[in-house]
Amino acid sequence: MSFPNIPNVTPVISVTPGETVSLLLASIAFEELALAHIINAEAEKIQFVLGTLTPCKTTLHSSVITLRDLLEVNKSVRQTLQDVIKKEMLLQFKFENVLELIRSRHKC
Repeated sequence: MSFPNIPNVTPVISVTPGETVSLLLASIAFEELALAHIINAEAEKIQFVLGTLTPCKTTLHSSVITLRDLLEVNKSVRQTLQDVIKKEMLLQFKFENVLELIRSRHKC
């Protein structure tokens, strides 16, 4: 078996330092927005199971939901929120690095 031939790709990307900072901040903002959507979806999951999700008229009948079901949903939401918190911490580090980049550029 032979190795695949990979073409020599040398893209030319020209970005100024100011544009780099803007792109990094935008990437952080988009990731934060995505995390906000995940948190909202988890809240709606709980509301649906409890039958309190107002916009949606379809709810589960309360006699169908058991304590075990509620605990499973709670476990799922907790794990997802723990993952969101981990990502938030990484974004905080990324943001601090961008701030340090901004500070170092202004010292020159």
